[in-house]
Amino acid sequence: MSDASRILAGVILLTVVTIQFGGYFMTKIVRGQVPMTDFQQNFARAGHAHAGVLVILSLVGLLCVDQTNLGGFLLWVARLAIPIAAILMSGGFFASSAGKDRTQPNQFIWVLWLGAASLAVGVLTLGIGLIVA
Repeated sequence: MSDASRILAGVILLTVVTIQFGGYFMTKIVRGQVPMTDFQQNFARAGHAHAGVLVILSLVGLLCVDQTNLGGFLLWVARLAIPIAAILMSGGFFASSAGKDRTQPNQFIWVLWLGAASLAVGVLTLGIGLIVA
């Protein structure tokens, strides 16, 4: 594993603590200790789930990226786009459902879609990089 991928993997692993805190917060939500609409509960679950899954995918991606012949800008896209998607997508779920008694996404839903675009760019770049290596 390259030094850049190793350091990034270490940073990504440190974010697991925030996901753990999110899990604790989810237990408060499902026990009714945090008042939320059904929409907000669903978006909280989705935000938490996307964070966890995309962090794991980010770590797998880092194991793969050094097996490609990508260089320069495309190498960094393959390394960073998936972890950036984890931040943007989970943040988009939370930000777009913020507010008292919200029953539909607010204007911050664009953050979720920006994260989806980052994920698509990252997995396409990494996948193609692996195929042509």
